[in-house]
Amino acid sequence: MSETLTKAAARNIFYGGTAFFFVVFVALTAHSVTRANAIAAANPVTPSVAAGKHVWEKHSCINCHTLIGEGAYYAPELANVWVRFGGKEDANGAREALKAWMKGQPSGIEGRRQMPQFNLSEKELDDLVEFFKWTSEINTQNWPPKVSG
Repeated sequence: MSETLTKAAARNIFYGGTAFFFVVFVALTAHSVTRANAIAAANPVTPSVAAGKHVWEKHSCINCHTLIGEGAYYAPELANVWVRFGGKEDANGAREALKAWMKGQPSGIEGRRQMPQFNLSEKELDDLVEFFKWTSEINTQNWPPKVSG
């Protein structure tokens, strides 16, 4: 066997490697699509959830908050805010508490970061709470690690 790599051998390694990794890429893409479809079927997006996401985007909440670890770290993580406000035990109480909290901003407490008042309508508040409820039901594989966000 020769100690040097011939052009033919290099070409065969290139084509073989390209074919192998193309097959791996297609298999991983297929797996991702089927997994995403299963997740979407388990946690369907309702019109109010979509409207809540629109409110989230319209007011650029991600510029201060994180959602499932994505976004800014100025303000608390909101993927589990529904759980923090007791939504699993008392959905109506959590809904009203979240809406009252958003209406009461900025709190004016000295030394604390302040959330601006966005003057959201009742419908926008309801939709945003539905969006937070929906995000709390996503399997985030224990993210964030603490319920406190």
